[in-house]
Amino acid sequence: MTDTVLKDGFVYLLAAGVLVPLFHRARIGAVVGFIVIGALLGPHGLGQLAERVPAIRFVTISSPERAAPFGELGVVFLLFLLGLEFSALRLWALRREVFGVGCLQVLLCGAVLALAATMATSYAAGLALVIGFSLALSSTAVVSQLLVDERRSLSSFGQLVIAVLLFQDLMVAPILLAAELLAGEGGNVALLALTALGKAAGAVVAILVAGRFVLAPLVAAAASTRSRELIMAITLVVVVGSSALTHAAGLSAALGAFLSGMMLSETAYRHQIEVDLEPFKGLLIGVFFVTVGMGVDFSSLLARLPLVLGATVLLIVLKTAFSFLAARLMGVGKPAAAEMAILLAQTGEFAFVVLGLLSGRGVLTAADAGALVAVVGLSLAATPLLARLGLAVGRRLDERDHGELAAAGGLAAEGHVVIGGFGRVGRMVAHVLEEEGVPFVAVDNDPRRVAQERAAGRPVYFGDAGRAEILERLGAEGARAFVVTLDAPSAAERMVAAVRLHWEGTVVIARAKDAEHARRLSALGVVGAIPEATEASLQLAAQLLGMLGLPEETVARRVALARERVRQEIERGRAEEGG
Repeated sequence: MTDTVLKDGFVYLLAAGVLVPLFHRARIGAVVGFIVIGALLGPHGLGQLAERVPAIRFVTISSPERAAPFGELGVVFLLFLLGLEFSALRLWALRREVFGVGCLQVLLCGAVLALAATMATSYAAGLALVIGFSLALSSTAVVSQLLVDERRSLSSFGQLVIAVLLFQDLMVAPILLAAELLAGEGGNVALLALTALGKAAGAVVAILVAGRFVLAPLVAAAASTRSRELIMAITLVVVVGSSALTHAAGLSAALGAFLSGMMLSETAYRHQIEVDLEPFKGLLIGVFFVTVGMGVDFSSLLARLPLVLGATVLLIVLKTAFSFLAARLMGVGKPAAAEMAILLAQTGEFAFVVLGLLSGRGVLTAADAGALVAVVGLSLAATPLLARLGLAVGRRLDERDHGELAAAGGLAAEGHVVIGGFGRVGRMVAHVLEEEGVPFVAVDNDPRRVAQERAAGRPVYFGDAGRAEILERLGAEGARAFVVTLDAPSAAERMVAAVRLHWEGTVVIARAKDAEHARRLSALGVVGAIPEATEASLQLAAQLLGMLGLPEETVARRVALARERVRQEIERGRAEEGG
């Protein structure tokens, strides 16, 4: 067994270190990469050939069931780190989204999917309801990771999505209870329901009380020793203990991790905890996505391919439609409601638990359970595509609903600067230009931000900075320079590509997230693309040299030389990649 575990661990780490970066270079997200790795290297992929070609065993993952607990631990860490970004006050401010949008979304989607299951099969009403409500829940792990990757977990949209996912996690207990009763658990139904409700409420209250009076003092005591190992040990006790408590109460383990993270969010140690746990979270959440890919049985999928594909499409369409309806009924704007509905259209990993329970107790046939598991797996694998579709639909609706914030026609401006993105960096650039009397116009895709800036009298317009027609309306033909401050690397690259294609001779300066992003921007023709971390380091070094008494001319020369070295390294890296 030890040999198998070590071999599987080696195969996973090798795949994560070699294949995932290749997916990244091909602009395919890490989530899709890990799922594909699981499907390819799992027992239903290359593992099927192991009997005929024994050597294949050395490049496949033999024991998905042993990897599953590590994947679940990754989900727990992910939700704990998300909880660190929240606070009790912020969660209370989201009570309308949690208990309004979330509740209505689960009720509408669960009822409709149960009705569809009844109409399509001969299932009894109780079985159809359990299956319908299980499929109504979305994937907390996949969706949360996508929001983190896109740096949108703290945006208004990200908080709406997380609020809905939190209510779905609360629904795990009643759905699991119903599944166990259906599978013949027996006993007094009312008593069992009250017991389950009491256990769930008790677990949540225990975590909240412990977080206020025990967890924070415990971490503070560990921090006073200045031992990072002890802080890490206490943090792991907190994370695993709170997750085990909610799991024992019939709730999602991820919910307990989120609540404990939220309780520690206002302490002085949250940033250190985030830094220490981030590597573990990345590797373990990768294991979870690999196990999702390994769960897709291609043989059963191909045998019932039309049925599985049809059911997957129907599931996504129904969940999208009724999630959108739930959000609109609770007053969510059309763009956010549409994007949320599409993003949450998949089915979560909890469905695997319920389907396994029903199949194991003989309530659901093995063939039907296999088909439903395939539907769940396909919907999970489609989530990154759904995320892109939702973002595109949301932006299109934003443009339609906020057309009055867009530039109506070509601006008759000359010698101005066009700023793409008007967040923190864009506003800082604009402030410098204003002080120097340099005219500028800016474009941003956040309608609320645009409305605020327009009310303040600034020339900021709504639109997608990566579209040439939008830039043309901003007077791109007469612009002296373009400044790209967009937060998302892909959006920044689209804007640079559009400028270079239509206004080739104009100077383009761009904000780069890291050295790799700077190389890509440089390859597109950006004049200056210094990574954010590098520029911050240079400014810090300049301040230090000044405090040490070096002349300003010497400091400026040292910083300029260091900046030039970074630029040359970026150019050298780009040349090597091109070669």
